[in-house]
Amino acid sequence: MALEKAQLINVDTSDSYSVLFNPKEYSVQKSVQWEPHKAPGLDLPEQQFTSGNASVLSVELFFDTYEAKTDVRTTHTDKVMGLTLVNADKHRPPLVMFQWGGFTFKGVVESLTLRYTMFLSDGKPCRAVASMTIKEAQTAAEQVQEKPRNSPDHTKRRTVKHGDTLALIAHEEYDDPAEWRRIADANGLTDPKDVKPGTVLTLPPIL
Repeated sequence: MALEKAQLINVDTSDSYSVLFNPKEYSVQKSVQWEPHKAPGLDLPEQQFTSGNASVLSVELFFDTYEAKTDVRTTHTDKVMGLTLVNADKHRPPLVMFQWGGFTFKGVVESLTLRYTMFLSDGKPCRAVASMTIKEAQTAAEQVQEKPRNSPDHTKRRTVKHGDTLALIAHEEYDDPAEWRRIADANGLTDPKDVKPGTVLTLPPIL
């Protein structure tokens, strides 16, 4: 079986670059934000999901042109550096994709460190290590298309915090502020604006 090389792809231009040597490893980090909401009489706050954060891919690439006696910058690292530079038409660096062995990761280069470790007799570098992190990037439309949002299918609980109104909660939970009455009816409330912080509301499903 032929060796499959990892690729760095400029998504904006479709230009692709096969790395000289496959990386020894890569890592993907993902964090999620949960907001604590205190409720009277409970031993610990309820954790409410607020949003996910972008995943970050970290990878280290190795380049060596010693045998060819050429400048590693010209043939390799300048191309990698180009993925961090602003495009004159788009006014931003390009979207990039790392692809290897069925694994794909699309995002933007968040950081890049080029370390030159060997030099030719004329001082030109012929060996380099590129340490880069790529932050995941998707438009809202791409995310919705990939994972369509569903209506709530089961009853939830939510603790009211300062500044909340039933309309705001309905917007966040049902994506429709007009659904405030559904919450009001389920909790015996008459005024959608008069909801005290610390109140635990029942959020019924949309059937």
